[in-house]
Amino acid sequence: MNKSDLIDAMASDAGITKAAAKAALESLTENVTGALKKGDKVALVGWGTWSVSKRAAREGRNPQTGKTIKIAAKNVVKFKAGAGLSDAVN
Repeated sequence: MNKSDLIDAMASDAGITKAAAKAALESLTENVTGALKKGDKVALVGWGTWSVSKRAAREGRNPQTGKTIKIAAKNVVKFKAGAGLSDAVN
């Protein structure tokens, strides 16, 4: 399912226009992104939790040459599925 498929499904399920569904989805993504940028966690009970984790700098290898390279530190987004989502897919 891609973004447009999700918008179509949301509009159909909620009985709203595709424009309203698109606005709702964009609002969700902007608010989750904003909270994660501030360092907050976003938890939807029964569905899952997004959080930001810091990945330290490390050394890696170029697979073509075998030469050692430095990989910079960065923040990564993690998602942990909640019990309801896990149960639904199993």
